Amino acid sequence: MSKVESLTGNAPDLPAHGVSFREAVLVWAMVAALSFGGPAGQIAVMHRIIVEEKRWIGETRFLHALNYCTLLPGPEAQQLAIYIGWLLHKTKGGLVAGTLFVLPGAVAIMVLSWIYAIFGNVEFVQALFFGLKAAVLAIVLEAVLRIGRRALKNRVMVGLAAAAFVALFFFQAPFPLVILAAGLIGFVGGRAGWASFLSGNGHGKVGGKQVADADSALGEGVPAHARPPVSWSLKVAVVGLLLWFVPVLGLMALFGEGNVFTDIAIFFSKMAMVTFGGAYAVLAYVAQQAVDHYGWLKPGEMLDGLGMAETTPGPLIMVTQFVGFMGAYRAPGSLHPLVAGTLGGLLTTWVTFVPCFLWILLGAPFMETMRSNKALSAALSTITAAVVGVILNLSVWFALHVLFGELHEVRRFGMTVDVPVLSSVNIPSLLLTIGAMLAVFRFKANMIAVLGACSTLGLVFYAITGHAG
Repeated sequence: MSKVESLTGNAPDLPAHGVSFREAVLVWAMVAALSFGGPAGQIAVMHRIIVEEKRWIGETRFLHALNYCTLLPGPEAQQLAIYIGWLLHKTKGGLVAGTLFVLPGAVAIMVLSWIYAIFGNVEFVQALFFGLKAAVLAIVLEAVLRIGRRALKNRVMVGLAAAAFVALFFFQAPFPLVILAAGLIGFVGGRAGWASFLSGNGHGKVGGKQVADADSALGEGVPAHARPPVSWSLKVAVVGLLLWFVPVLGLMALFGEGNVFTDIAIFFSKMAMVTFGGAYAVLAYVAQQAVDHYGWLKPGEMLDGLGMAETTPGPLIMVTQFVGFMGAYRAPGSLHPLVAGTLGGLLTTWVTFVPCFLWILLGAPFMETMRSNKALSAALSTITAAVVGVILNLSVWFALHVLFGELHEVRRFGMTVDVPVLSSVNIPSLLLTIGAMLAVFRFKANMIAVLGACSTLGLVFYAITGHAG
């Protein structure tokens, strides 16, 4: 009996790669519990555990999957978990990995939504968020560097990342347009055989633990389940669409238009198809609709919800659960407000994340069989390079709002930039962020330790001064 067999006690059921389903479930639960800091931090956590520590898949395969997930609407980190789970243990692996990735955040946001609804603007909760935001900012910046080291293999890729950042930060270019342009440039470069585009496919050194596909548990080959018949793809499409649309159509038939549950189902179903670039890319749209059109939130409450999502595990797009909760809480009909809010939040989460499983289980088999396509690989690699610029843009946006209390808009030469008012700098937040960055960059402190220390300091600051940062 092999070492793997003796450890799992389930040798007859082990797949060829030797990773038992039970072990995978435990690891995905750990990944979910550590998935703080937005997509950059979540992807970095997955890479550290799945590629560097467990060596289940190699670097090239990891980046190929990430590139595809970046193209899709919805949270790319959760979709990456579904993709890798599917690679290892077929459909059940993808379902478990994706569900576990969302579950801790869904529970945490629901609990915080109850607290928010019952107690309102709770000072100690704000103090907790104040400390956590500084830690999250440091973790996200560190994660940007980790992904940049993997994706930016030459000056061309660095230039593409810089161009993406400039287009988004200075010119507010639409995210889908930036991604489309990067993919087109990469596809043309790959077809032309230009070395700069063909060398950026994930062969760089990452944290001293570069793992080649051949040295991973899954190996270099395409798994048998990645070549499904057309009938299987049709079955996945039908089941996925039924799970997504039956609740929406049922609510429309039961309550009609204008009911809060119907509005939630329809609005967030539409949002699930356009959320390219993650939560920040659609925040303005969601906030405008939730506040001005539907009246679900009061002005400023969207940022409170984002603070919850930023400081709990799971995708940042989980902020939508808070929006759905508050919308139903304030228009409960015959239900108790908290019951209505809970149902509204769960409905929002369902129509937001069910499509993610559909995109991956339907499209991943085709992406796996096309890994050897050089032009496609080049296009996806340039997209990943552009996404480094996208994440950097989000990091700068986050830093401006964490460290400064006031921003003013400057328009020059066709550019629109939010410039911080220096006198509005939040000194306690700045000092806490500097401390968190020192801990992360200089002393390589554990992510959970940094989060815990900063949240504790936020509460201490509140206890001493009487206000939450």
